[in-house]
Amino acid sequence: MKSGLEIAQEAVLRPITDVAADAGILGDELEQYGRSKAKVSLSILDRLADRPDGKLVITTAITPTKAGEGKTTTSISLAQGMGKIGKDVMLCLREPSMGPVFGIKGGGNGGGYAQVVPMEEINLHFNGDFHAVQAAHNLLAAALDASIYHGNALGIDPVSVTWPRTLDVNDRELRYSVVGLGGKLHGVPRENQFVIVAASEIMAVLALSNDLPDLRARLGRIVVASTYDGTPVTAEALRVAGAMAVIMKEAIKPNLVQTLEGQPTLIHAGPFGNIAHANNSIIEDRIALKLADYVVTEAGFASDLGFQKFCDIVCRMGGFTPSAGVLVTTVRATKSHGGMPFDQLATEDVEALRLGIDNLAAHIGIVREYGLPCVVSINAFPTDTGKEIETIRELAGGAGAETVVVNRAFAEGGAGATELAEAVVAACEQPSSFHQLTPDGAPLKEQIEAIATRIYGADGVDYQAQAEKDLARMEQLGFGAMPVCMAKTHLSLSHDPLLLNRPTGYRLPVRGVVPSAGAGFVVVLCGDMQRMPGLGKTPAFMHVDMDAEGRTVGLF
Repeated sequence: MKSGLEIAQEAVLRPITDVAADAGILGDELEQYGRSKAKVSLSILDRLADRPDGKLVITTAITPTKAGEGKTTTSISLAQGMGKIGKDVMLCLREPSMGPVFGIKGGGNGGGYAQVVPMEEINLHFNGDFHAVQAAHNLLAAALDASIYHGNALGIDPVSVTWPRTLDVNDRELRYSVVGLGGKLHGVPRENQFVIVAASEIMAVLALSNDLPDLRARLGRIVVASTYDGTPVTAEALRVAGAMAVIMKEAIKPNLVQTLEGQPTLIHAGPFGNIAHANNSIIEDRIALKLADYVVTEAGFASDLGFQKFCDIVCRMGGFTPSAGVLVTTVRATKSHGGMPFDQLATEDVEALRLGIDNLAAHIGIVREYGLPCVVSINAFPTDTGKEIETIRELAGGAGAETVVVNRAFAEGGAGATELAEAVVAACEQPSSFHQLTPDGAPLKEQIEAIATRIYGADGVDYQAQAEKDLARMEQLGFGAMPVCMAKTHLSLSHDPLLLNRPTGYRLPVRGVVPSAGAGFVVVLCGDMQRMPGLGKTPAFMHVDMDAEGRTVGLF
């Protein structure tokens, strides 16, 4: 089979103007970025305000493994499969970060014959949104240090500064740094950090804003430090929020591309799932719901992270009511959770499959916890045996899955996902009993403990001394009932990446709580989470180059 890059480069793309017109986007609502990409004006929401929303489907997955699951590929193939069965569908995805693209993960546009294109542009720079986030973020950092340097009129305590700098590159050397060296002429020395752009609070602000005025207001509320008397210092107080909004005014518009089979796809914002809220923008989902009968959106990482945050944060802020959840698994990944070594996963082993099914069952339970029907999609590999497929069907059905289907779209495109599409359409016809885990305005501890016990399966929560202080501080600042965004490993249902499959008999340790006032949530820190990834020994960029004709090679 050809590589994903070869398939993408050989694809004949429809003019983006045709894709937009078929989706119901008017010419004056489209801002072209070449022949195959465009941005969509927010004015479309005013025109379509009275149109009823379509049905919203969330794609999620089991706990990630080295074997791979294929959540983005499944999301794309579901849109292609719905196109094959004649449904009016639109796909919504996050924008890839170049850190993972050049690090270990590779691109974020699907794989095989289930891709969104143009593949290279989507994975590299795209329409400049990440650069805008980076520039606005670093402008705020510079404004903060300049205020301290020029007499410190706001009385900022340099030790209290929490605002880092950002870069869209994996670089562990920048996690902890010292700035302001070189004497008085060059600044005030202090410790500083860098985070990757996808971990910037401004990325979360972009994803959760309703419109440009809301974006401007949220940027102003970002807390970057405290004064000596404990008063929060905001971007508004530094008089930089307006300039940040100007930098972001084009980035707030969603980007329109297409699948390999021509289905319209919006791609916008890219917050990480283990340290941020893991979902594309509210604006993107809102536009898609007005344009299409069915909207497929992907939540980052597994259901204990992106799916939980979509339901409890995005749906709460956006006013969305999803109709169904699609849970992605593979035979290989399920056997991996059952303890089978990676180099043996191509061998049939029903016993390892039965042991690993506990992880799948836990994630089915999480989807059902929110009152949604759960369609399990088995992303097919050539080494899967009929006996293994039937074992997953039987066990997943017993765990509460609505339907279990095999998805062969990686090799067959939309034709290989029609069974999945039919199953999702059927699930969407059921009456919705969707609900959040906790009611609006629930105290932080109530939210934390509900997530820990009902989603992660912990026996309870242990708050370290700093966390108790932070919680008291959140109450003092008026943040005591904000939605909670958990920051924890994506490699386990628990806080510990070494606790595999379906951990039980543990308590969740919370070490700290920090505000993301602009985003509108507080971040609860569980375990040692890094907001700036590092490069491995053989990162993906080593394979990326240009051939003699100037075409990209080695991107995946």
